[in-house]
Parts: sequence; structure tokens; C-alpha cells
Amino acid sequence: MARILLVEDNEMNRDMLSRRLERKGHVVLIAVNGLQGVEMARAERPDLVLMDMSLPEIDGWEATRRVRADSEIGRTPIIALTAHAMDGDRQRVLDAGCDEYETKPVEMDRLLQKIERLLRASLRPVGGG
Repeated sequence: MARILLVEDNEMNRDMLSRRLERKGHVVLIAVNGLQGVEMARAERPDLVLMDMSLPEIDGWEATRRVRADSEIGRTPIIALTAHAMDGDRQRVLDAGCDEYETKPVEMDRLLQKIERLLRASLRPVGGG
């Protein structure tokens, strides 16, 4: 399936999400802070990033901006994971460069649908004749 970078500082959330994604056949790469997330995105070139927005070192907002600014990984789909569910929060993460938004606690079926939709949209046809 896909290589997914999970950038999450909460161990319980990391464990739960990574196990459930792996059960669906995905390879899960893990970063525990925003800086490590950006570095791993550059080094590992994941198919998709799940980005917690409240992170140590640099927060998910800044980590997203850094990924988007990198010409080699800037088009990688990013789903924001956040406990913020107020009016305007969805637009705020989209404005920061995320492709999608998922509130915590994560509703796994809904998250998987978003992952699948973004992965399908990010596939590009290989050159033609």
C-alpha cells in the first residue's frame, strides 16, 4: 500500500494509529516532533504525511510550511491531526498548506477514507507517447 509518515508526539496516539494503519497494509514511518517530521519527509519521501499540529521543537503549522516550501517533497499530501474542532480550524489548517483535516480523537474509518482519496489524487500518470 502506501508509505505514511506519522508525525505525532503522543505515544498512545502513535501506537494506536500506526497499528491500525499497518493492519490496513500501510508502511508507517514515525517522527516524534515537527523538526524530525520535516527531516524524515525529506529523507524518506513518504506517500502521505499525518501531521499532528501541536508538536515540540517546531509545531505542525511550521513543519507543514517547511514541507510545502521544499521543491522535492512540497506536493506530498498532508492530513492535519488536531484536537481543535472550533469553527474556522479546518480552514486554518488548509490555509497552512494541509490537504485535509482530522480531529482527535481520530475516527479511523473517516481518516482511512481521506487517506485513500488523497493517495488516489496524488497518483500521476507515467509519461506517454
